[in-house]
Amino acid sequence: MFVCAVVSVYDGDTLTCESGVKVRLRAVDAPEIRGCGGRRGRVCVEGDPIASKRHLQKLALGRKLQCRKDGGMSYKRQNAWCSAGGVDLSCAQVRAGYAAHDVKYDRARRLCRQSG
Repeated sequence: MFVCAVVSVYDGDTLTCESGVKVRLRAVDAPEIRGCGGRRGRVCVEGDPIASKRHLQKLALGRKLQCRKDGGMSYKRQNAWCSAGGVDLSCAQVRAGYAAHDVKYDRARRLCRQSG
């Protein structure tokens, strides 16, 4: 477990901690801020990337998250399950319709079945 004091939110599934650690929320995929162009073979999640980012900002920006590492790094981001005030952020993004459940990275089907 580690504490992440969130200083910025890049998109609907990526945030940055005060320590400089970038966190990729586990088991979800949010719409890409820069779009999906140029990424051969990648299927991108549909939806409004700005709305997804804003929703995660409301949940996390300026808060101290409880995060648990799960897996290694992905594009220089630590994969982790994170919660704010007992709310699992991955689950909150999916339930609100701002991200899709990425079962490829959730083989144990833990999304929305755990606390923090």
